Amino acid sequence: MNLKREEQQLILEGKAYSVEAISQLIATTPRGSSPFLEELYLFLKDWFSPSPTITVHTSGSTGTPKQLTVLKEQMMQSARLTCEYLNLQAGDSALLCMPLQYIAGKMMVVRALVAGLNLILRTPSGHPMAEVDTPVHFAAMVPLQVYNSLRVPEEKERLGRIKILLIGGGAIDAALETEIKQLPNTAYSTYGMTETLSHIALRQLNGANASSRYQPFSSVSLSLSADNTLVINAPLVCNDQLKTNDVARLFDDGTFNILGRKDNIINSGGIKVQTEVIEEILRPEVPVAFAITSVPDRLLGEAIVLLMESTADSTQIKERINILLPKYQQPKHIYVVDSIPLTGSGKIDREKCRLLAGTFRLTSSS
Repeated sequence: MNLKREEQQLILEGKAYSVEAISQLIATTPRGSSPFLEELYLFLKDWFSPSPTITVHTSGSTGTPKQLTVLKEQMMQSARLTCEYLNLQAGDSALLCMPLQYIAGKMMVVRALVAGLNLILRTPSGHPMAEVDTPVHFAAMVPLQVYNSLRVPEEKERLGRIKILLIGGGAIDAALETEIKQLPNTAYSTYGMTETLSHIALRQLNGANASSRYQPFSSVSLSLSADNTLVINAPLVCNDQLKTNDVARLFDDGTFNILGRKDNIINSGGIKVQTEVIEEILRPEVPVAFAITSVPDRLLGEAIVLLMESTADSTQIKERINILLPKYQQPKHIYVVDSIPLTGSGKIDREKCRLLAGTFRLTSSS
């Protein structure tokens, strides 16, 4: 099958094609003419190689990105779990608007292969719905993409027409969740990681079945460690039991909440504070990008630090902080930075935030 030049252009403008047609398009497209198509070509070439394994990379949100070798069969099992849970059918359209260097983008392609979905390609950007007129049955996005789409009326209307929307790769704050609740489609927050080959649990955000708890797939069993971190047993996608750093609350019916990461706990004056909890409370009050981190402190052990972009009214913010947060959760230092360090997948780079805060502390004390 040969695609004409105009058909090649259409696929880049948000039209739905089978993976077979996309493969043909890639084969007739000069290398280097489209970086996103080039990434897809390399992934499909790797996928259809004789090797039973494939290499994936973690996002590096809590440290140096790791390289993992995983079984293609387990990636297909993960795809089947999602497609069956969401009742995706052959011929349904699926929007690929996530970077292919991470598991979320790769798994959208694998789901299309396993379930016979038609892919709509959009070069990853902050506004994935900017030029997609084709009806979309299924899509996966990060919270920032959803947030940006909700800011533009035309994109918001298109977002609401996506029948099933998965949102993962980062926390969904209360304000964004309130907006998502107003969408007429079905939206889910996902829980998972590269090691679990995408998500192993979903939480519906809107509609009659909206919930504050994650529901794991039926093949997944969960428990808590002595540190109250989540332990995952997902034999279809992981050979070994996975001990996470996610501090969780596990309920009798098997559902769970995530409170934050163990390595994001700040021990200040002997009291353990969860970084994400403070950020969630402050998010409506801080009008710029920000992050909570810490610096070593002679008296407290660790002192809580608020990093924020631009010169927002720090006096007013500090007043709101004093009202909203108990004293042990209040930042002891507020540093204005050029930008909040992020990982390649758009998450806060916690390690770089700590280093940045330490630099400010050394400067201010010298």
